[in-house]
Amino acid sequence: MSFSNIMDSNSYTGGSVGRHGDGLIEARERMLGPAYRLFYRKPVHLVRGEGSHLFDADGVRYLDAYNNVASVGHCHPHVVDAVMRQMTSINTHTRYLHDGIVAYSDRLLGTLGADIDQVMYACTGSEANDLALRVAAMHTGATGVIVTNEAYHGNTQAVTAISPSNGGPAVLGPHVRTVPPPDSRQPGSTAEVFADHVRRAADELQAAGFGVSCLVVDTIFSSDGVLAERDTLAPAVAAVRERGAVFIADEVQPGFGRTGEAMWGFDRHGVRPDIVTMGKPMGNGLPVSAMAVRSAVLERFATTQPYFNTFGGNPVSMAAAAAVLDVIESDELPAHALRIGARLREGIAGIATDHAAVDDIRGTGLYIGVEIVTDDGAPDRQRARAIVEAMRDAHVLISVCGEHGNVLKIRPPLVFSDSDVDWFCTALDSALAATLMTVG
Repeated sequence: MSFSNIMDSNSYTGGSVGRHGDGLIEARERMLGPAYRLFYRKPVHLVRGEGSHLFDADGVRYLDAYNNVASVGHCHPHVVDAVMRQMTSINTHTRYLHDGIVAYSDRLLGTLGADIDQVMYACTGSEANDLALRVAAMHTGATGVIVTNEAYHGNTQAVTAISPSNGGPAVLGPHVRTVPPPDSRQPGSTAEVFADHVRRAADELQAAGFGVSCLVVDTIFSSDGVLAERDTLAPAVAAVRERGAVFIADEVQPGFGRTGEAMWGFDRHGVRPDIVTMGKPMGNGLPVSAMAVRSAVLERFATTQPYFNTFGGNPVSMAAAAAVLDVIESDELPAHALRIGARLREGIAGIATDHAAVDDIRGTGLYIGVEIVTDDGAPDRQRARAIVEAMRDAHVLISVCGEHGNVLKIRPPLVFSDSDVDWFCTALDSALAATLMTVG
């Protein structure tokens, strides 16, 4: 089986994990098959969540510094109440009239700007990106797609083909070209260097007969290692539009206020997308996703291809999504993410002065990447994984990302608190010290 950077960099590889886990693991492997993955050398058996904390089968409390799905906090009472109330009334599909989908769509589109004026619903980010590719191809008459080197855009057949982090070049379709992400550590203007790579990829696609349908980017480049510099996209977006293509902003990871600076990641880059996709945090754990789009871009698809998704936009999912917006707005979570994220990065930077393995700390709001390197500055996948495991043993949950699997990926629920920051930094300091002895 090929190595998947996003799935295999921090996964369980076998062995006993204790009385609660061994039977569950055996049953999973027997009934679910080998494609599924578990986190950590010793997987965690979670049974309850509250805010930014999780609890295992023994009642042990964990600090969740990873799950951006429950973005307004695990089991937020306002979201739970909204879902329960709607479940006691009706839950059906979108081929009947229902107020909830219209009211939510009006609120959602209001956050995106007047030019993005229509929205279609699904259940997962993968489905939203799959739909976006179909819309882009119909609008442009082309099929060529440009993505970054370690992009992850989902797991349907179509989006796996544009997700190199799923398994490297082997998974890519012939109509896909990859480009290095915008990285300010490289020489030259970050935006112009990225645009040059995109232009060359576009020229290759045109020469190969695919044309250029779209540039698709996760606007915080999370799988590429969390590259959060602002204003790096405009020249690249202009370059693909000159060739008749569209820009798809994949906001599944940075959307809904996670960056702290804006509701949407594309706003930090001063660009207007043609299509926006979203999922994960949208329903705080309930499956719901969407593709928002300029009506002119959607027109050819919408007038020739009827669309229906049994569960997409159902009343219960719309109730959950509306409740999430309520909490984001009432609790001013983007501003909170900006403040607490800055404090968390400052805390990590203070720790790094005593640990040479920490090479770079980057991010915005509550999306942070910490690069781990060897003594000679090379990417250190082994040490990064050891740190993740040491943090798990200290009951703090994170993961890794990046081309070399050496970037600690930190993206807690947006309700992360000052005391959570203190807990996290204490655990990270200890994990860095412990892994120096075990790996060094």
